[in-house]
Amino acid sequence: MKHKNDLEKFNNLIESFSNLPTIGKKTAIRLAYYICINNQLEGMKLAHNIENALRFIKPCQQCGSLSENELCGICTDEERNKDTLCIVETPKDILIIEESKSYQGLYFVLDGLDNEKILKLEEMILKQNSKELIFALPHSINSDATIFFIEDKFKKLNLKFSKIAQGIPSGVNLENVDTISLNKAIQYRTKIEI
Repeated sequence: MKHKNDLEKFNNLIESFSNLPTIGKKTAIRLAYYICINNQLEGMKLAHNIENALRFIKPCQQCGSLSENELCGICTDEERNKDTLCIVETPKDILIIEESKSYQGLYFVLDGLDNEKILKLEEMILKQNSKELIFALPHSINSDATIFFIEDKFKKLNLKFSKIAQGIPSGVNLENVDTISLNKAIQYRTKIEI
């Protein structure tokens, strides 16, 4: 007689956890066991927080960061330096730079290089009267091509172009860089000569 698996829901939870980045099977089992057996209240809170995040978090209409409103808290913060605009690859990069407390300007998420994105970037530059574009993109040939394209597109706007300093290894995403290295990379960014 074949033994019936009565842990289908538990196994589905394990599978859901193990599908997340950086979570292996053993960690997934520990997490599932913890929220089902050791701390069901924490499990309910987690489920509620996931549901709320999925319902209410969306891209900022201006910069592309994460927000619960049309504009994110950074774009609406009057204390931010409007002269500089830091171009990043993903909204996650903004969270990482903000955690480093090394930058007080505005951001723009460049998660693709199409006409609509370029027009949106130009609109933000003009609206904020930006003076400098700082590229905080992972070091790669693709990023260099993107930087060159944007410089060429906006050279008429008389902007200063810079990119975060080397020291962040080639091919490494910002999420894998410690805050000290990230802080130095922003502080000692290099000017891009046209």
